[in-house]
Amino acid sequence: MPENDYHALLRRAREQLPEDISRASRFELPEVDVLYEGKTTVWRNFADINETIRRDESQFFQYMLRELGTSGSVDGRRAMFKGRVVKKNIEDKLASFLDAYVYCQECHSPDTRLVREGRTTVLRCDACGGHRPVAVRKAKRAAPEQKALQEGKVYEVLIEDIGKKGDGVAKLSNYTIFVQGAPKGAEMKIIIDKVTGSIAYARPFVE
Repeated sequence: MPENDYHALLRRAREQLPEDISRASRFELPEVDVLYEGKTTVWRNFADINETIRRDESQFFQYMLRELGTSGSVDGRRAMFKGRVVKKNIEDKLASFLDAYVYCQECHSPDTRLVREGRTTVLRCDACGGHRPVAVRKAKRAAPEQKALQEGKVYEVLIEDIGKKGDGVAKLSNYTIFVQGAPKGAEMKIIIDKVTGSIAYARPFVE
């Protein structure tokens, strides 16, 4: 076949493609842009990516928080995560979100919409007409952040259990506190000696 005839056939074939498929081929996801400010991870182009995938910002952000196992907030066009989150982890969780809530399983097009059909949320593809149910979790209000325990400060606790080494075990906010020589069931004042992550070590406070 002459080369000119081949290109003419290819051009006609492209012209006959549905508009939705042609538009899907132009889907370009921006590269995740991350920087670190102290102990905070800043996803600088969060809004740009959300606008590209055309999903509810709150649901998208809450999904990322759950999957990354952290807390955070949206600041303008940026997403802020507590702690230093590795960029590769953000990219992996984003890819998982796309597979679950954006890409069509039939034709792999990103030109999809989340629609409600009765009580079911359905991912409907505008390119091939395919559809499938998805489980979209509603965004929850972030719980107020608990104050960190401070070494040298006094707290009132209930000794709920006894640890393997014989120390009393108390719970306060998100912390597990080991209290030297404290008996189970005692309500007492303690002074914090050391805090390591979500674990604290204390002793009974004597006034």
